[in-house]
Amino acid sequence: MIDPENREDRRKVAPIVPSQSVAGRTLMFLVAIMTFLSCVTFGGVALVQKSAIAWSADVGREVTIQIRPVEGELMDANLRLAESIAEETPGVANAHALSIEESEALLKPWLGEGLDLTELRIPRLVVVELSDPNGADMERLSRELTAIKGASLDTHAAWRQQLNTMAGTIVVSGIMVLLLILAATVLAVIFATRGTMASNRDIVDVLHFIGASNRFVAGEFQGRFLMIGLRGGVIGGVSALGFFTFAGIITAILLPGTSGAQINVLFGSFSLGFGGIAGIVLIVPVIAGLTAMTSGVTVRRFLAQIS
Repeated sequence: MIDPENREDRRKVAPIVPSQSVAGRTLMFLVAIMTFLSCVTFGGVALVQKSAIAWSADVGREVTIQIRPVEGELMDANLRLAESIAEETPGVANAHALSIEESEALLKPWLGEGLDLTELRIPRLVVVELSDPNGADMERLSRELTAIKGASLDTHAAWRQQLNTMAGTIVVSGIMVLLLILAATVLAVIFATRGTMASNRDIVDVLHFIGASNRFVAGEFQGRFLMIGLRGGVIGGVSALGFFTFAGIITAILLPGTSGAQINVLFGSFSLGFGGIAGIVLIVPVIAGLTAMTSGVTVRRFLAQIS
């Protein structure tokens, strides 16, 4: 008599879930799709978050002094004075006043090409680069700029706040999408396990007749579904890595210079980095383990109902 609890005898017993069953292949492809969607969601969140952090850091390293034209004031003299005040402020690396041509270039995307802006009294800007964003004395700079009529300091704090809010919203949305995908995976595994149990009810009854415990039967299903989850997870994870690689190549080759630059600003050339790749690799065993655990719990409940 075969002892189903003995490991050597278990090797001789045919698996309860056939390795090439249609249900097994279908579930494997389903797990692969869910893993792919999870990895793409995680990768997209990682890309946008990394870009948002880079944007916030870039914005935080610069402040802008705006000088509006004022009757009776010499603009060039005010620009030189603003540069001098900024460079004497602790934490400032250097200050540079934008020329007329550079100021006009900033307005052309909104006002269009071919416009003569020389007759317009447009504000002038002084770009201040900070050597120590955390240690720069912005209060002193703002206070000393009051000596220049029409001068104001913009620290871009509002932009940084909006970027941080956007990044946080994307992260929370990505987590919610991941949870929904995992929930859908759990439901699919539950239905697949119940269907497999129903189709193999005779085999389960025979195993019980020869003395197999519910723990043994559940372990057989759990091991089988773990392999299905691993195979599907690897397929989905590799496909996601290929997707990001392919997207980066296509973006670099097919999109024109301006559009490609905008995509790079948003997603950083689709470069996941070590953290993004590690996260995708980690998702694979997580989904495989979730598949195995869900099938094990479902089998135990099914067996408890028929016992």
